[in-house]
Amino acid sequence: MRNTYVVMKRELLAYFSTPVAYVFLVIFLAAIGAFTFFLGGFFARGQADLQPFFMFHPWLYLFLIPAIGMRLWSEERKTGTIELLMTLPLSTFNAVAGKFLAAWVFTALALALTFPIWITVNYLGDPDNGVIAAGYIGSWLMAGAFLSLVACLSALTKNQVVAFVIGSAVSFIFLTSGLDIVLSAFRFWAPDFVVEVIASLSFLTNFQAVSRGVIDLREVIFFVSMILVTLFINTAIIDLKKSG
Repeated sequence: MRNTYVVMKRELLAYFSTPVAYVFLVIFLAAIGAFTFFLGGFFARGQADLQPFFMFHPWLYLFLIPAIGMRLWSEERKTGTIELLMTLPLSTFNAVAGKFLAAWVFTALALALTFPIWITVNYLGDPDNGVIAAGYIGSWLMAGAFLSLVACLSALTKNQVVAFVIGSAVSFIFLTSGLDIVLSAFRFWAPDFVVEVIASLSFLTNFQAVSRGVIDLREVIFFVSMILVTLFINTAIIDLKKSG
């Protein structure tokens, strides 16, 4: 556990040692603010809730999370520091978990900085803050699933741009797998259980349930399982590259 914390601390410091972290935070906050108040019709709806705020999170994560995760392993492989990292007295999973947790904590910071929107809705009305809290928890869990997936794909290439493109593309597949337009393409030839499995993998469907204030254990298990499975796959990829 201590080794994981050391790697996490190292990665967090690396984020804030360059302007990239600050640029990301500004872009995220500006984008979510613009989408919430303008595209989401926050004031026009006349309701004291944050549904317009949360509805854009999955689509923003589709591009912003790969921007965070693309460097996690591709940069290590490009600069050759992955060999140095692997010589340290820690397991591969410690390194994978530490890097992932650093990116996840950074995402939590980005979410926490949206507190002015929460203050605004409480100033203008009397919202159900339990529902809002559930939305934040669901958003953070979904961000973790995105991050673990992108980190796993980042380990496959030395090029950060390639990692970003592949990460965004695969994230898009998982995000939209529950939409009718996607499922209809499988209903013609695939058995019903296959269609149900594909639908159950949708980040969007699982998050929408949580963002409405209903924290179902199934959605929590889905996101946590997604994180753990992709972290173990990430570990296997790093071990394979190391042995190769």
